[in-house]
Order: sequence, then C-alpha cells, then structure tokens
Amino acid sequence: MPEPTPFKNRFTSRRGMLFGAAAVSAGTLLVGCTSNDSKDEEPAANDQPAADDKPGKQVTIGFAGPQADHGWLNAINDNAESRAKKYSDVTLEITEGSNDTAQQIGQIETLINKKVDVLVVLPADGKALTQVGLKAMRAGIPVVNLDRIFNTPQAYRCWVGGDNYGMGLNAGHYIGEKLKGTSDARVIELAGLDNLELTKQRTQGFDDALKNYPNIKKVARQAAEFTVESGQAKMAQLLQAQPKFDALWNHDDDQGVGALRAIEQAGRDDFLMVGGAGALAAFQAIKQDNGVLKATVLYPPTMAASAIDLARALGQGKGVGGLAEYEIPASITLYSAVVDKTNVDQYMSTGFK
Repeated sequence: MPEPTPFKNRFTSRRGMLFGAAAVSAGTLLVGCTSNDSKDEEPAANDQPAADDKPGKQVTIGFAGPQADHGWLNAINDNAESRAKKYSDVTLEITEGSNDTAQQIGQIETLINKKVDVLVVLPADGKALTQVGLKAMRAGIPVVNLDRIFNTPQAYRCWVGGDNYGMGLNAGHYIGEKLKGTSDARVIELAGLDNLELTKQRTQGFDDALKNYPNIKKVARQAAEFTVESGQAKMAQLLQAQPKFDALWNHDDDQGVGALRAIEQAGRDDFLMVGGAGALAAFQAIKQDNGVLKATVLYPPTMAASAIDLARALGQGKGVGGLAEYEIPASITLYSAVVDKTNVDQYMSTGFK
C-alpha cells in the first residue's frame, strides 16, 4: 500500500484534539472527533455541534474487516469493539471477518441490507472491495474506509489509516542518527510481503531517509510474510549472509518475534534493531533494554477506535471538536511515532498481543 512523497500519497495502505482516551494513549497527532471533557460543547463552526462524550442520536455502525489472523488485526477488532462500548448511543454490528474477497463483500452487503447508519470497512483488498464501498455510499450509508484504501474517493466518506511511507522514513532517520558517528555503516532490512503496496512504501521511506546519511549503506534486504515463522527463517538467512552489519529494520513486530529468535540462536548482539507496528512484546523488550531491539515505529491499531469516533460523528451529523469546518475531514493519516526506552512507558498500554 506509486512512490509517495513525505507529504503526499501516504494514505494508500494499511493523530489539535485527539480521538478520546484510546487515541490519547497511542500518541496520535491528528484531530479527532470526541473529547473526554464532556463539558466541551463548543461548536465546530458557528452553530454546528461537535461530537463529544454526551449521549446523542442513536447510531448503528456496521464494522467489517478481514480475518483476525495477525496480532495487529486482532487489535483492530478489539479497539473497534471497546470504543463502541464507550458510547451508550452506539450499536456495533460486527462481521466475522474474512480474507476471502467474495465472502467479505457478502458480509458488507448484509450490513447494507440491514440499513446500518454508517459503515466502517477495513478491506482485505482495497481494490477488490471498491465496488461494495460504492454500493454503500450510493445507498446513502457513509463509509469510513479504514487503512487499506479503496480505489476511488467515491467509495468512502472518510479514510483513516497508517503512514507506511512514514514508518520507513522514521525508522531510517532513527537508525541514521544512531549511526551518525559510524564510518561505513551497514544496515539490512527485513521487509514484509513484497506483493503488498504497503511493503513497497515502507521500503521507499526507509531508503529515502538513508539518503540523508552518506556514511550508511543498505547491504541486504529480505522479504518475509508477517509471521513468526517467516521472520525466523528469513532472518536466519540474512544473518548467515551478512556476518557484519550495524543496524536492522524489521517491518513488523509479529515477524520480529521470529527474527529475534534467529538472532538469539545465532548468538548475535553486535547491531541495533528497529521494529514496526507496536506490539506489546516489542515494547517490553525495549523497556528491558537487554537485547538488540532498541525501538519500534508505530502503525497504531487505535485507528479502529478513531474510525468508530468518526462513524459516530457522521451518524449524528456532527462536526469535529477543535476544527472550524462543519464536516469531518476526508482523510486522516496517523503519525508513525518512534518508540524507544525514552517514551515506551507512554505507549505500553496500547501494545497489541
């Protein structure tokens, strides 16, 4: 999930005021649509009310995502469900989830037929599910497109998701600053699935960041499959092929569990490692600070809680607290913060298992 620039096209993947407690703890940096201060009834613009924690019009939100076969996707579902329970005026209709395109389309069509007020959709494949997004919008059901983006803005009212290019960019700058005094520094990359656009964006951001550090050369790259097993196997190959390097960037904390196993088995501790996404196990390892993992770059699953906030505001016809506009934004790209031992305690509660 084209080659984006640091300021454009960074929302083709997978925080002002924040999206309430869940997003605050995740350190999101863009404007959201609720405030935990229920006395905050200031209008978004002129006399347009802004969404807050006070009960309002009842809203039924349909939530459809892919099969939760990965720690991050499990956290997406958990964030959506727990956020919806926060509001007495929200009813959440959640599907079982599927990685089969036809099955997920069928699940979304069922939600359309139930005439839910708003849809939140994290498509297994954004391109393949564009038509059902269009179907919902044409039926008068606004769609909050979560993470993996549909092919056309006509298929959604608002997109909210992570910054894959920014992940690579921030990982590269973190490593670059850590190796600034190292001559002829060598770095390697353990990527995710190469057939995903998001993997290409993460690599592009990383490569662009490294261009700022002429003392650093990327000497190897392996693509894994976002699983513990693939992370272990591909990392073992990298370690065998590269007897000497200074830093590793691993795209995904789930496959990072396997990568760390391979590193331990090889008895290697002569480099620093930066992970990706924000798993609890990664945060704990960073806090303990007794291994190679020194940081991880966030791809926050709290985006699902933010999507529920946005869907509620849409269903109630309200604006966003802290913005002058009458309407919620058309797109919101989350910030890929770097978490290391200096700030890990702030993010610990957001780590996913």
